Amino acid sequence: MRRFATRDSAFEAAFKAFLDEPRGSPADVDASVADILAGVKAGGLDALLAYAERFDKVKLDARSLRVTREEIEQGAAQTAAPVREAIAFAAARIRAYHERQRPADQRFTDEAGVDLGWRWTPLESVGIYVPGGRAAYPSTVLMNAVPASAAGVDRIAMITPPGRLEPAVLAAAAAAGVTEIWRVGGAHGVAALAYGAGPLLPVDKIVGPGNAYVTAAKRRLYGVVGIDALAGPSEIVVVADGANDPDWIAADLLSQAEHDPDAQSILITDDPAFGEAVAAAVERQLGQLATGVDARESWTRHGAIVVAPLEDSPRLVNLIAPEHVEFAVEDPERLSDKVRHAGAIFLGRYAPEAIGDYVAGSNHVLPTSRAARFSSGLSIYDFLKRSSIIRCDEQAFRRLAGPTIALAEAEGLPAHARSASIRLNHD
Repeated sequence: MRRFATRDSAFEAAFKAFLDEPRGSPADVDASVADILAGVKAGGLDALLAYAERFDKVKLDARSLRVTREEIEQGAAQTAAPVREAIAFAAARIRAYHERQRPADQRFTDEAGVDLGWRWTPLESVGIYVPGGRAAYPSTVLMNAVPASAAGVDRIAMITPPGRLEPAVLAAAAAAGVTEIWRVGGAHGVAALAYGAGPLLPVDKIVGPGNAYVTAAKRRLYGVVGIDALAGPSEIVVVADGANDPDWIAADLLSQAEHDPDAQSILITDDPAFGEAVAAAVERQLGQLATGVDARESWTRHGAIVVAPLEDSPRLVNLIAPEHVEFAVEDPERLSDKVRHAGAIFLGRYAPEAIGDYVAGSNHVLPTSRAARFSSGLSIYDFLKRSSIIRCDEQAFRRLAGPTIALAEAEGLPAHARSASIRLNHD
């Protein structure tokens, strides 16, 4: 864990260098991913099954590739009652939040008499990647599938690496509106969603996090299908004053550190003694965490405590552009209103990031690696598209034709110009 203080003359350069350090930069996987994508595109189902046997060490066929409805129902029923209830609770809140985002269609007639507007329509099909490596993530299913369902997507196809299907994941899929589940993961699974492979039909967009191979596959397939984003390691910034309980803030920092050794947790405080108390609390809690090995590596390699006036915290947050930021201070909105770059903002001492990960209702699929400077978290808009509507009667057309012809001729596009002028001379 690094310590910084804004009063130090070398702070700016040192802190920027710290933020620029690579996190989760894998060895070059692009060439092998390109080969896998080409293989699935050319070979379809046979190639997909061969890759599953090679990489996942399972032998599947066209029938066993798909998880049956009975398996989904049985898995959901095996989920412990408190977990089932929590999934239903979270799903309802996530759906309500995202339904409020639904945009309205619009039609109007402007001063030229042109009838204009736009119409929103849902995507027909979406593929959701649900990781199956480090842990089972029912929340990933909910956060990706519920907004798609709320948008009105007809077909929601989920893929997850083969192996034991966690009952909680199946319960989440049932609650979220997933229409089909397939036992396949990795770059070959992503390729199957894009190109289709036997009974697994292609989709229009792929969402959901994955490892370096999944991310590389999504990057290469953009344009063949839509994608949500290229996810990086998780991040949290906590802005906290000395009135907080150090153990609370330590737990919040570790809630992201435990995700991945490449995750990043940063504390900004105006109280040096409080910062040291939090560092001590982190050390105590690391010894109690089942995820302590990963969390310790994350905290040691990528964690930081920054001592700075609270008034300077919005500037630092904007510099970091984190996935999550908490303002655990007396008047959080006074500071948070100045933040432009953050995936999600948590206000007050009783709004830990973990609430947002599960049940607040907002989406936990958020921009990482400073992408909050130019992008937003997953929302209903990721599953809708907007079509423009233009209608002209003859009188309105005549008002627009002259400028259309002038611009088309200026661009050297005579057919464009003729498309307008021919209508002026139709008599």
